Amino acid sequence: MQIEDTALPGVKILTPRRFGDHRGFFSESWNKKRMDEAGLHYDFVQDNHSFSARVGTVRGLHFQSPPHAQAKLVRCGKGRLFDVVVDIRKGSPTYGKWLGVELSFENGRQLMIPAGFLHGLVTREADTEIIYKCTDYYAPECDGTVRFDDPDIGIEWVLEGEALLSEKDAKAPLLRNFDSPFTWDGYREDKA
Repeated sequence: MQIEDTALPGVKILTPRRFGDHRGFFSESWNKKRMDEAGLHYDFVQDNHSFSARVGTVRGLHFQSPPHAQAKLVRCGKGRLFDVVVDIRKGSPTYGKWLGVELSFENGRQLMIPAGFLHGLVTREADTEIIYKCTDYYAPECDGTVRFDDPDIGIEWVLEGEALLSEKDAKAPLLRNFDSPFTWDGYREDKA
């Protein structure tokens, strides 16, 4: 598996190898032993699968606060999406900065997102499936969102038309009106 660092400390791009033949391919999307050897120590407890029928479906920017903060490993099972993370760790040198990565069935890339980041995506193809692992269970009392098109963050979503949003995401606050529950204490792989 190829593991790439990004401009946001702790966020990684993982590209599993694919072993193909005339039938298709096989790929190992997660292997705890190999990830531990690479310094990525995550214990996933929940897998989520989301389907979006239309191009331009925006989900996010979401987070789950402590004590049920979640790290996530996100991949695209079908179609194509633009996956985005925003650092919301108070005191972080990259606070409020964003990173976007295209994930698709074709490229097989995955995004490893530690706790302390907003997460969102926009679909680039119809009938796109998003599959992700989480390090904590869903806790509705810890669930939150920040406005996807916040001008202070300035994410370049490259939408063709109007975003298709949930009611919750459409009413989300701006980052400047949000008191982040996350604090930067320096980044080390073993604390990811």
